[in-house]
Amino acid sequence: MEIDRVFMQSVLSLYDELTANGIYIVYIGKFTQRITSMFTSMLEEELGKISEEKKTRRRVYHAMVETMQNIQRHAEEFSDEVFSNGLFMIGKKDSIYYIITSNKIKVPNKNTITSAIDKVNNCTKEELNEMYKTQLKNGKIGEHGGAGLGLIDIARKTENKIEYLFLPISFTEEYFVLKAEVDPKKFQLLEDIE
Repeated sequence: MEIDRVFMQSVLSLYDELTANGIYIVYIGKFTQRITSMFTSMLEEELGKISEEKKTRRRVYHAMVETMQNIQRHAEEFSDEVFSNGLFMIGKKDSIYYIITSNKIKVPNKNTITSAIDKVNNCTKEELNEMYKTQLKNGKIGEHGGAGLGLIDIARKTENKIEYLFLPISFTEEYFVLKAEVDPKKFQLLEDIE
């Protein structure tokens, strides 16, 4: 196989864009428990190298696992191999860690996802904790955990709103993009206040 010059220029341009935005892990493919374990090990090693505080490491780790499991849950909707694939990125810019995931969803599921995230984003810290306890006590409410035990947990651990968007692919499918941020300075500030 010959190296395609145009293709490689595109790839290297994307590489430059990713590194300029602090992205240091990118994965495209099927999400399995083994893949999740591999990335958690990579993340632990990376965070260990830069001597990040234990509390921050736990929050980043937890948000990463929950976002990856979110992809796995949505992939279960599709039997087609193409749909079970997803995109995962993690990076750090201006001392803030961020995790971005994307996967295909069926258009009818868009409103359910939007409603669940908006519900979580509009809760106070106390309401999130109560919602989490209720979900644990009552078990799964909906097909994929109801108002999203994973989403609730991401919001609780990051103490940030979950960002999301949908990018149309066709009349029946869209890309669902989710972003979670962990800001170590925010936790330090909260500890100083308390």
